Amino acid sequence: MLILIILLAVLLLFAGFEMFLVLGWPALLIKSSLYASIPNPAIIQKLVGGINHTTLLAIPFFILAAHLMGSGQIARQLTNCVKLLIGRTPGGVGHTVVGGSMAFGSVSGSAPATVAAMGGMLYPEMRKSGFSEKFSLGLIVSSAETALLIPPSITFIIYGWITGTSIAKLFAGGIAVGLFLGLAFSAMVWLEAKRKGVAPSPKTSFMDKLKGIRAAGWALGMPVIILGGIYSGVFTPTEAAAVSVVYAVIVESLVYREFTWKKLFDVVEKSAISTAIIFVLLAVGGLISFFVTLGQVPTHITNFLEAVHAGPIAFLIFVNICFLIAGMFIDPNSAQLILVPPLYPVATALGVDPVHFGMIVTLNISLGMITPPFGLDIFVAASTLGKPVMTIIHGVWPFVVVNIMALLVVTYVPDLSLFIPRLIFN
Repeated sequence: MLILIILLAVLLLFAGFEMFLVLGWPALLIKSSLYASIPNPAIIQKLVGGINHTTLLAIPFFILAAHLMGSGQIARQLTNCVKLLIGRTPGGVGHTVVGGSMAFGSVSGSAPATVAAMGGMLYPEMRKSGFSEKFSLGLIVSSAETALLIPPSITFIIYGWITGTSIAKLFAGGIAVGLFLGLAFSAMVWLEAKRKGVAPSPKTSFMDKLKGIRAAGWALGMPVIILGGIYSGVFTPTEAAAVSVVYAVIVESLVYREFTWKKLFDVVEKSAISTAIIFVLLAVGGLISFFVTLGQVPTHITNFLEAVHAGPIAFLIFVNICFLIAGMFIDPNSAQLILVPPLYPVATALGVDPVHFGMIVTLNISLGMITPPFGLDIFVAASTLGKPVMTIIHGVWPFVVVNIMALLVVTYVPDLSLFIPRLIFN
């Protein structure tokens, strides 16, 4: 019966059903066939109660903040500041894409929003500077991954909710991992610029840079307030998310004078739809996690690993393979909701630090955002820039290879993920 239910889920996936149905119908079949004694009201309680958690309040706030900044001037000001500071290096516009994605990620936590923001602003400049179409598209799509690693990150919030890991520690670990991935992409830009003979951006004086930083002062205040407030203990990540919305509304409306009431309403409406989609998935994912626990799936996995004498190294290879395959076919939130509940207890039983495991999971989730055939950011870029999906896929492949190499380093060098959390939280 369990095999038939799994086959049904696979069939629903490839038939193009929405992910909440791909997860929800098999969950209900598991209940009716294997746990029929559980009363129906208990299922409703699991669906609703699973998302009735204060930690998850951060998600709608960060989504709204991301849309406010992407539709206003904050994202543009951050990008211009990065361009002034690093544009003189070989392939300066490419480095600006990477740095701008990291800067926008530090205030949004959303990879799709970063693709839309960076693509619209910097794709024409990359083509004008001499980068090929495929490389430009691949870089824009891939650099947006850093938004899931540079705090604040919605993926970290969901992982912390599932596992009970400190979100502040996850944010701290994500700084080093996000910078490491960004440097890997910048190295690709440097090599491509040398190969193609791409000229650096025009030279800017020290005073021009100073003026650019001053002009971006309000935009730069956002990550300072969010991260400074969290790490200093002034407010929690959830409170930081609410503060980011208030700050974005005030700056965009009163300082940059970017928003009318109609535009603000449209942004809020768009954010509400995105939030609803995520929370429906979280509710169904919580039900799946409930049945995973009832079925003692983590215990069975642990017993199997002990029987074959597999240690942490083999287990983490298995984790990466599972996420790589899942990322090719399902959206990142669904992959996390399906795989983390059975794998996390096994990881901790094998001595893997929860924060380190969170970095591995999130980097895998980031990879899934750009992995064909169903990488979400690929389709966001295609829609935003009006480019064929296959052209973007061809441009993404070199970055997928670099990403896998970075994933292996993060997986087997735990100190890369843990030294900043240890520094901050002792």
